[in-house]
Amino acid sequence: MGPAGLLLVASALAGAARVPVGPGIYRPLYPATPEEAELPVARFALAVEPVTNAEFAAFVTSEPRWKRGGVDPLFADRGYLGDWAADGAPGSSVLPDAPVTGVSWYAARAYCRVQGGRLPTEAEWELAAAASATAWDARKDPVFLAEILAWYGAPTPARLGAIGGAPNRWGVRDLHGLVWEWVDDFNGSFVATDARGTDGEGALRYCGGGATGAAGTGDFASFMRTAFRASLTASSTVRNLGFRCAWEVS
Repeated sequence: MGPAGLLLVASALAGAARVPVGPGIYRPLYPATPEEAELPVARFALAVEPVTNAEFAAFVTSEPRWKRGGVDPLFADRGYLGDWAADGAPGSSVLPDAPVTGVSWYAARAYCRVQGGRLPTEAEWELAAAASATAWDARKDPVFLAEILAWYGAPTPARLGAIGGAPNRWGVRDLHGLVWEWVDDFNGSFVATDARGTDGEGALRYCGGGATGAAGTGDFASFMRTAFRASLTASSTVRNLGFRCAWEVS
């Protein structure tokens, strides 16, 4: 790699812009006990924007085992970086400043570790994503919820747009409107074993029974995110699933 390539890698891995989020309260759809209906979320730092194709390309250049042709099949399925033109380069079919997608949970975690961080937890991500441009918690704002649901219902475009949307009240951009995002405990809202073939409480967390016994039944956007996360495995790659990193704060 020449000097220009080394400079690109160093720049992209230097550290993402981040802002403090929280402290706050997360209200899970499926609290394990009545005492867990409201969970405190400690203050943390969150990347202002999702990781881009250019940033992830710099990462795989410095960490070749995460290139498309080099990743262990245990850590990513066949769709890994499927929109890229080559194993280590996005190519002209994707925008360099669009969110990287087709990345597994394993790869996303590895990227964040290089950044000195981690993936946000579901509680952290949901706390940040509940904010609109003017309210810390807009989950009961019908206009805010309608905008999110409209995006969820729209087909994924052939070419994803660039990051840079309007910041919410925390100063975080593009939590809605571009891609879904990995969280560290992506299947944490459901029981650890596969309960789809069982009776009882676990069965209520799937398909048509999902709203039964849940808190906040009017927040359909949260239901959709929970259902989507439940469909994933750690090696899953999805064309409209990206990620951003989080960090501890003192």
